[in-house]
Amino acid sequence: MEIGNITPNFKKIMKRNYFKLFIVLITIMFGTACDGKINFFTLQDDKDFGAQFDQEILASPDFIVLNENQYPEAYKMLNNYMNTLLSTGKLKHKSDFDWKVRIIHDDIINAFAVPGGYLYFYTGLIKTLDNEAEFVGVLAHEMAHVDCRHSTSQLSKAYGKDLLLSMLLGNNNNQWVSIAADLASGLTDLAFSRKDENEADKMAVNYTYVTNWDARGVADFFAKMDSHSKTPVFLSTHPSDEKRIERVNAEWEKLGGRQGDYCFNEYKQFVNLLP
Repeated sequence: MEIGNITPNFKKIMKRNYFKLFIVLITIMFGTACDGKINFFTLQDDKDFGAQFDQEILASPDFIVLNENQYPEAYKMLNNYMNTLLSTGKLKHKSDFDWKVRIIHDDIINAFAVPGGYLYFYTGLIKTLDNEAEFVGVLAHEMAHVDCRHSTSQLSKAYGKDLLLSMLLGNNNNQWVSIAADLASGLTDLAFSRKDENEADKMAVNYTYVTNWDARGVADFFAKMDSHSKTPVFLSTHPSDEKRIERVNAEWEKLGGRQGDYCFNEYKQFVNLLP
């Protein structure tokens, strides 16, 4: 081949390599979810979303958020649950997000997470559960949604990327309140996809498997929700199917099938600390 004479095959190779480089650059700029999907919001965007939502939730009369100074022992146990999961080394964005967990005083059986590491649990859900393994399983599930950045994708599908970007830029400030209210009500438009749910279940098992708790707690929780006399708000945003519990147990067996602790008495102590 003469110098300067580039064959068609060489051009194809170069084009393919440039495309790979483009994908790498995009991934570095925007980051990926656990399943490898590109997320067009940055990690800082996730943190900004979470911080703004948290401000609105704390300020809204629709949310009775228990003050940590008034319920220090309850929050001490709650933060211990969360920090134990963070210390497993299994969460990709442990150090990237400002992980915070709050308790909302309401009989609603619900929990939700917003981008950036902000987690909210209703006393109605907490009091419905029987042991730490169940609660930590749900907590790990919500943390997985955040760590896999499902929350940003969920909000984008429901409201559109353009609206969310304008909110981050300081426009449509009233929209923060509206979306926070939608999160509380379990609006169906905010439901996670089945794929995201399955991924969060799988990650929850992996997070809890390396702790002392039994990693099947999240399966026990869904079995309890499926048999509940009234459909919990939680299930409206976390769609389930008949195979869900089987998949959780299969993941547990895949990891080795180690039986962990359920901690019934310890969980009763936690519940008794709540109003």
